[in-house]
Amino acid sequence: MTDDDEGKRVINQNGDEIGVVAEVREDTAYIDPDPGMFESIKDKLGWGDIDEDTYPLQDENIEQVTNDEIRLQRL
Repeated sequence: MTDDDEGKRVINQNGDEIGVVAEVREDTAYIDPDPGMFESIKDKLGWGDIDEDTYPLQDENIEQVTNDEIRLQRL
């Protein structure tokens, strides 16, 4: 991930937006989640009880990165 990925939508396997890349630090994208969609996949991404404003997105959860969005693998 690079600074160019900031602001991209994060999409689940169903095409639903779950959040936006808020920032990239040390090649890791940090997601500002959409509260409604986010709760349904939080545990699947290994974020469990983390209570933060942004969450790290691991490379192994990413299926595809385009100019406009980051699409997650089937979880």
